[in-house]
Amino acid sequence: MSQDKIPSDSERRTDTESLLTGRIPRQAALTFVFLGLFAVEPVAAQDNAVCSADNLPSMIEGFFQLTTALGIVGLAIVWQADSLIEMFTLNPEQKKGLKRHKRSAMKSAVVLVVLGPLYTVAGSMMGLPLAQCVDLVPW
Repeated sequence: MSQDKIPSDSERRTDTESLLTGRIPRQAALTFVFLGLFAVEPVAAQDNAVCSADNLPSMIEGFFQLTTALGIVGLAIVWQADSLIEMFTLNPEQKKGLKRHKRSAMKSAVVLVVLGPLYTVAGSMMGLPLAQCVDLVPW
């Protein structure tokens, strides 16, 4: 008499998990492709809606200039506050943390200042429609 091997709960769980991990990414990719083909087509068929609006390009430019200016002012405030706190800090660990914070603020400000001109130049080279009518250079 031969006995059939009955899978344990852990074996059934791993079979189900492997089935789900293989099926879910495939379904997500397929859904993404179908949405990209059918749902995005009407949007792609429109002419540049941003450039054809009356005040929208200038509003986008103003918003970008405002956020860049606030970012630079924020950097100056954070830098000065960290320098002031650093003068009254005796613990070397806290001084290292403040220097890290200052470096992080500087990196954020550099990214903020470089991002607009980079998009303007790269977007015009690639023919992106927004880069044709909106100038994101903050100065």
